[in-house]
Amino acid sequence: MSRIGKAPINIPAGVEITISKSNLVTVKGKNATLTQQVNQDLSIDVEEGVLTVKRPTEQKRHKAMHGLYRSLIANMVEGVSTGFKKELELVGVGYRASNQGQLLELTLGYSHPIFFAIPEEVKVTTVSERGQNPKVVLESADKELIGEVAAKIRAFRKPEPYKGKGIRFVGEQIRRKAGKTAAK
Repeated sequence: MSRIGKAPINIPAGVEITISKSNLVTVKGKNATLTQQVNQDLSIDVEEGVLTVKRPTEQKRHKAMHGLYRSLIANMVEGVSTGFKKELELVGVGYRASNQGQLLELTLGYSHPIFFAIPEEVKVTTVSERGQNPKVVLESADKELIGEVAAKIRAFRKPEPYKGKGIRFVGEQIRRKAGKTAAK
């Protein structure tokens, strides 16, 4: 069996899970309410605060769906109970970030500032401290959405390998290249 798929999901206190006849899983918690349509072939059981996902056969597609939907449901449970947080830092001279509500304004060395509308489900804050790189902090209950938003922000100015300038995740290691002087 799939190691990920057969692992049970412990449901923390305050999290409520409902499963409809059409395998629509709804997870409700203190942070949000998330839904996910699960394939009809898989069966989902909730007993005594533990959720398990089971597959009908050992076919390759059933094995793949087994691990996928178990992970998606586990992420929903974690999201509604504790939430997810992503931090991006802007590395470069003159790079700045500010926000007015859900509108993020980025100055990234282009001839114009970039305005990016953040979805309502994601909470955005910007941190600018003297002597430190500006940071954009994203918080949400939906792991898929927060990852997508962070990837779109990072795509505005990806880190380049020579000086390391650009938008990167906090703690991300950038592979550096030597440049022209190392060729001699």
